[in-house]
Amino acid sequence: MTLLEQVYTPADIRHFSLAELRQLAGELRHFIINEVATKEGHLGAGLGVVELTIALHYVFNTPEDILVFDVGHQAYPHKLLTGRRERFATNRQWGGLSGFPKRKESEYDPFGTGHAGTSLSAVLGMATAAVLQENFSRKHVAVIGDASFVNGMALEALNQMGDSKVNMLVVLNDNQIGIDPSTGAFRYYLERLAKGADKGSFFADLQIEYLGSYDGHSFEELIPVLSQARDFFGVQLVHIRTTKGKGYQRAEERQTLFHAPGKFDPATGMLLPQQRQQTKFQDVFGHTLCELAAENKAIVGITPAMVTGSSLHYMQQQFPARTFDVGIAEQHAVTFAAGWAARGFIPYCIVYSTFLQRAYDQLIHDVALQNLPVVFCIDRAGLVGEDGATHHGVFDMAFLRPIPNLIIASPRNATELRRLLYTAQLSLPHPIAIRYPRGRCSQTDWAQPFEALPIGKGCQLKEGTKVAVLSIGTIADLVAEQIRQRENPEQYAHYDMRFLKPIDEALLHHVFTHYQKVVTIEEGSIGGLGSAVSEFAVANNYTTPLKIITLPDIFMPHGSVAALRKLAHLLID
Repeated sequence: MTLLEQVYTPADIRHFSLAELRQLAGELRHFIINEVATKEGHLGAGLGVVELTIALHYVFNTPEDILVFDVGHQAYPHKLLTGRRERFATNRQWGGLSGFPKRKESEYDPFGTGHAGTSLSAVLGMATAAVLQENFSRKHVAVIGDASFVNGMALEALNQMGDSKVNMLVVLNDNQIGIDPSTGAFRYYLERLAKGADKGSFFADLQIEYLGSYDGHSFEELIPVLSQARDFFGVQLVHIRTTKGKGYQRAEERQTLFHAPGKFDPATGMLLPQQRQQTKFQDVFGHTLCELAAENKAIVGITPAMVTGSSLHYMQQQFPARTFDVGIAEQHAVTFAAGWAARGFIPYCIVYSTFLQRAYDQLIHDVALQNLPVVFCIDRAGLVGEDGATHHGVFDMAFLRPIPNLIIASPRNATELRRLLYTAQLSLPHPIAIRYPRGRCSQTDWAQPFEALPIGKGCQLKEGTKVAVLSIGTIADLVAEQIRQRENPEQYAHYDMRFLKPIDEALLHHVFTHYQKVVTIEEGSIGGLGSAVSEFAVANNYTTPLKIITLPDIFMPHGSVAALRKLAHLLID
């Protein structure tokens, strides 16, 4: 029996010797590598914090002491040490463990994470609550990476933290990488700290005691400094240096790729061939933007730390002076793009749907209110699958639709995405949001000649006699398949709305006057297409029966997109 097989709670490791802790670290890495190789998931971040996670649970009395991992990509070792090893084969699968810390899953997960920069605020809240409850012995620990640390929210928390009398420890995990290598000036300060050229003056000026820097893979360094922090009342920051992907050569060498590599051969580190060869939507975007930027020198590309994840790296390679990774700073990215637009440029701001939620005020106040023609390329729109509730892009249509001046489009296929990206740089008078899904497109011939699409116009995909089905986005393929499988497919007409705003009113007048029933279907929450069509029908006194099909009014869990669509009952009848 391995040491890992003997660990059911962190208490089980607190009598281990240093030699046993090192053995446990090796067993954790072996377990994680083999599980991710066959079932997919996040790899590099977890491998980088194996020793740190062991040391934290060894030193601190979790779950009485609070331990929160920022984002949570690195939480696999934590899950394995806290009673979830036997269920880990279900990680990210329907009905199984979440890929991120989740409060309902374990008492060792005191706060759910998934987005960057939240840990400091949450833990500071818990630590302040403990003071009010006169619990002065509980330690509150936040583990945050250097890329997340410069998120605006984290810095806001840091400002309050230094002026608080709480029992809190920040563990700054400095590996110089998020998904892509870290950007911005703060990384130079961390380099100075690591070299001993600075003694933590920035933190000292904020009344936060700095401890560092330490080798994050050495128990001999970690355990003494964490023990020192455990016995101290106040606010401290421990600066540790780690290597993302530590202990697995391929992951160390190719850190961006092995953040979440998909299936691979654990013996060689070689990625397994994809069963499907179609192009990813993000790559359609990336290649198309390069073509457009070659012809239109006013185009710039901006992303908050998703250069590779959004395929903006193609433009970064060809046009580095016109490509900007602003770090994990969605609010800044949007207003930064607004500044470019105010000077006559055409900024393409590329952001995942779930992360655009973080910049809602900037989208309204700095872009739409001033009617600045920023092009929002909203990747990962709709259900994203195994990453679950924190990453599904299912609210964007609902929260974007009320904003004046904003055009909202959702292409049904890769060719339409390409044409919308082209249309967006033709001196549009308004900002535009183009939303597209995660995953691979169904087309192989998507690289069609550029063609401008008329703003606010949908199209008919299939004729029918009784029922008009209105869809938006790539769910059109699912609708078409459902219609084909019906006993009476000739009764169903199918329309692609393409634009949520401005909505095609001429098309809607047609369907409400020519069909006995209208059905809307969308892979999003209430408040999107169905709501827009309903409002149109009421405003125009149409009484034709209308059925609205959306995702259910819940936070959709993790699982395959196919399983989640089945859960959601996205059926036209």
